[in-house]
Amino acid sequence: MKTSKKLVRLTEVLTRTGYSKAWIYKLIAQGRFPQSVKIGARSIAFVESEIDDWIDQRIAESRGEVA
Repeated sequence: MKTSKKLVRLTEVLTRTGYSKAWIYKLIAQGRFPQSVKIGARSIAFVESEIDDWIDQRIAESRGEVA
């Protein structure tokens, strides 16, 4: 498990996942994506390690590696 506490902005998350902003927000609302962190009055970011773990889990699920 990664221990990075680096924050990444939404544009980076969109690039890494290939999802649209609307889809990311829908997944967050459904509790199926890591929560964002408020970093300013109108700014959010995500914890990089949580995004990496989420991506790793999707890969594992698609390859039948999750019990």
